[in-house]
Amino acid sequence: MASHLGHVHLVVSDLDRALSFYTDLLGLSVTEQQANYAFLSFGEHHHDLALQARPGASSPPPNSRGLYHVAFELDSPAELRECYEWLHGREIGVQPVDHGISKSLYFDDPDGNGIELYIDTRDDDGERWSGHNTRFDPMAL
Repeated sequence: MASHLGHVHLVVSDLDRALSFYTDLLGLSVTEQQANYAFLSFGEHHHDLALQARPGASSPPPNSRGLYHVAFELDSPAELRECYEWLHGREIGVQPVDHGISKSLYFDDPDGNGIELYIDTRDDDGERWSGHNTRFDPMAL
């Protein structure tokens, strides 16, 4: 049986642009790069994110089946705020959502892949998501 998600593999149209985006925003390191592939890691595994360039690739149409988004958990409210500032500074549209058990930033990467950055805000008593979704101010974190 599987014990954890091994990695996420995304198709991008411009490998250099995607590498810059993910290394600058999330601090991922490139562990290997071959032709139109790059492998990025947070440090414990060979790669947590694989990028494959396909020039001219397009995003799936809205409401189609497939991957909705990839989520990355951050360690602190300060990190979430810093990521918001980074995205805002590059004029990347962000939807901040407070789920009650987490605070999330939803946005698209340069190729239209859905991304979520979040912090877990659950308490230790096994709190569950109640369907709570409201906007919050990331700068107040």
